[in-house]
Amino acid sequence: MGYKTYPSYTYSGLEWLGAIPSNWIKQPIKYIGNLKGGAGFPHSEQGKENEEFSFHKVNAIRKADAEDYLVKGENTISKQTSRDLGAFVFPTNSIVFAKVGAALLLSRIRWISEPSCIDNNMMGFTVHNTNNVKFIKYAMNIVKFDYIVNPGAVPSLNESQMGSVFLTVPPLREQQSIATFLDKATAKIDTTIAKQTQLIELLKEKRQALISTAVTRGLDSTVATKDSGVEWLGEIPEHWKITPLRYIGRLQNGISKGGEYFGTGFPFVNYGDIYNNGTLPINVGGLANSSMQDRHSYSVQKGDVFFTRTSETIDDIGMASTCLHTIVDATFSGFTIRFRQLKRILNENFSKYYFRTGHSQAFFEEQLNLVTRASLGQDILKQLPVLLPPMGEQQAIADYLDDKTSRIDNLITKDSKAMDLLKEKRTALISAVVTGKIDVREAV
Repeated sequence: MGYKTYPSYTYSGLEWLGAIPSNWIKQPIKYIGNLKGGAGFPHSEQGKENEEFSFHKVNAIRKADAEDYLVKGENTISKQTSRDLGAFVFPTNSIVFAKVGAALLLSRIRWISEPSCIDNNMMGFTVHNTNNVKFIKYAMNIVKFDYIVNPGAVPSLNESQMGSVFLTVPPLREQQSIATFLDKATAKIDTTIAKQTQLIELLKEKRQALISTAVTRGLDSTVATKDSGVEWLGEIPEHWKITPLRYIGRLQNGISKGGEYFGTGFPFVNYGDIYNNGTLPINVGGLANSSMQDRHSYSVQKGDVFFTRTSETIDDIGMASTCLHTIVDATFSGFTIRFRQLKRILNENFSKYYFRTGHSQAFFEEQLNLVTRASLGQDILKQLPVLLPPMGEQQAIADYLDDKTSRIDNLITKDSKAMDLLKEKRTALISAVVTGKIDVREAV
C-alpha cells in the first residue's frame, strides 16, 4: 500500500493475527471496556417524544447514517422507566452491535450519538479512557464474527463470547494517531463509494423509468392516447385494452407445510426466488417432498407470474417474477401466489417487465392497510389493472427493453464491481493498520 512496516515484531500467539509490533499488546475486549446487554422495550411508552432517552431497537443497526451513528428512532424511554427496567443508559460514543441475527448484521459495529438505551437483542460497549474509542471501533470492525457466534437458525453471541475476543492494543498516543489516519483515509474512500453508489442508483432509476414508460405508453410517442381510468397509470395508447387480472386468469396460493416437507425431493420455488428475480430462475433454491397431486396442483409453467404474498413491510408485497421456462415437477411456496392465464393474451416477455414495475406496488399500497405484517390476498390481486397491447406490440416492447436494460445492467455490474473493490480496499487498509502490519505514524 506504499507504507513502511514497524521496526520489530513479536509473535502474538494467535494464528489469525500472526506477528504484531513489539511495543503492542493483545488484550481481550473485556479488559478494554465494559460490555453490557440491552433491556426489553416497554411497549406502553412507545413513541412518547417527551421522554429523556432514545431507545434503539436492533433494526436501527441497519439504518445507521454515513458516520455509523444509530439514527434516532420513534422509540423513547423515561429516566424512571429505564431504572425500573434496569435498562442501562449508554453514554455518547458507546459502541453497539447486535447479539442476534445473521452474520452480516452481527458484524455491523455502530455508535450512539447521544445517551441512549438499547433493546435486549443488542449489546453495548463503553471503552475505558485508557484507550481511544475510535481506534477500538476500527479494531472491532475486523473481528470475524463467523468464528465466535452460536450457530443455529438465528446466529447469536453473548457478552462472554464477545469479551473473550482479542484486539491488538498499541500505546494510547499511537491509537490516537492511527484513528486520525483512518478517519482521513476512510473518508476519502467513503466519498468515492458514495459517488459510485449514487451513480448506480441513478442507473437503476433510469432503468425503471425506461421500463415504466415502455409498458404503459408503448414505443410510439405519436400514437393517440386515452384516459386509462386509473390514476397511477394515466394516459395509455388508444388501441390498448385494460382489464383487471381476474378476467385474464386464475390465482393459486402455494404450498404451506411443516419443515419435514422441505429439504429433499423435487424442485421448489421459494420466496427468495421470486422476490429477488424479475425472471424466475431455472435452477430454483429449494426442494420439497411433493406428491404427484402437489406437482399437478402447484405446477410451475411457462407464462406463470408469481407474486410475493406476505412480508414485514408493504414495500415488499406483490413483487413479481415471471416464468419463462416450465420447471418440470416443481411446486411453489405458500408465501407466494401464482397467476396463470386462461388463454394466452399476455406475452411472458412483456409480463416480466409489466408486473415488476413500481405501478403494481403503488396499487397494492392503495389497497393494503399495514398492521404488523403486510399480506396480499387474492381478492386484492384480482383487482390489479393489467394493460394489454396487441401481442405483436408486447413482443416488440419486450425486445426493446431486453436490449436497453441489458446495456444498463452491464454498466451497473461494472460499477458494482468497482464499488466492491473499494470496499475491499477500505477493509484491507483498516485491517493492516489496526493489526500493525503497516506503520502510519508518520503519515498523519
